[in-house]
This record gives sequence, structure tokens and C-alpha cells, in this order.
Amino acid sequence: MPSKELLGTYLNDHLAGAAAGVELAEKLAENNQGTPFGAAVAAVADEIKVDRETLQGLMERLGIGRSPAKQATGWVVEKATRLRFNRRLTGSEDLTRLLETETLSLGIEGKAAMWQVLKDIDGLDGELGRADFDRLIFRARQQREALEPYRLEAATGAFHGDA
Repeated sequence: MPSKELLGTYLNDHLAGAAAGVELAEKLAENNQGTPFGAAVAAVADEIKVDRETLQGLMERLGIGRSPAKQATGWVVEKATRLRFNRRLTGSEDLTRLLETETLSLGIEGKAAMWQVLKDIDGLDGELGRADFDRLIFRARQQREALEPYRLEAATGAFHGDA
């Protein structure tokens, strides 16, 4: 079994990221309600919640406690992101949507990378068990693919405008 302390640090970092991801995805869904993007990101937000619960369950099975400090840090980072990506600071609603969607997409990439790491280290001794890492990796890739057309659309709007 990998070092429980180091694995705990790693998983708590990802749990904090998942909390921030849920917040950001819900904000994007709310701000784009009634649009295809809003529906897509709302579905992704629901799946991120399920993934977060899967991670929490895995941590519980391994006896890894949650770090309140890391959870608070994730919350603060998401709130700081809201300030940084504010339309008044970016100068464009499309640029704001691009930055927010890219941030969410990068978080999803990180989650897929985490599932891959867990799959690989589980192959060493099977202690992580009861998690279908292949399915989790596939779902993360689907989430990323669901956001990609909207990310590119926001980029076109931000950088090409009416041109």
C-alpha cells in the first residue's frame, strides 16, 4: 500500500479541487441557464458531485480523514477565481466564459489524472479496490469533451467578436 500519509495529502488536494469544481460548474450553469451550454455544464456539475462522493467514499474506506484546511483553501481559491474572472476585470463576457470553462476543464483533466494514478498504484497491491477507475477516467474524458465546444465558442467570441 502506498504511504497513507502521502496518499492522504494527494487525495485531500483533489477533494479540495473537486469542491472548487462543483462551485465553478454550478456558477457557470446558473449564469447560462436556458442555453445548451448551461444544460451541458449543469450535467457536468452533477457528475462532478458524484465523482467527489466517490473520492470521499474511497478516502473513508482507506481511513483517510478530510483536511478542513485544504477544503477551506479550495473554497477560497474558487471565490478568488470568481473575482479574477469578473467581466469588469476581463473586459468581455466571452473571455470570462472562456477562462471559467478552461479552469473547469483543467480541473477535470486533473481529476482524470488522479483516477489514472489511483488505478496504477492499485495495480501494485489492490488495496484501493471497489473503484472502477477505467469508468471514472472515461467519465472525466466525457465531461471534458462535453465542455470543449463551448470553450472554443467562447474563444471565438472573445477573440474574433463580430469579425
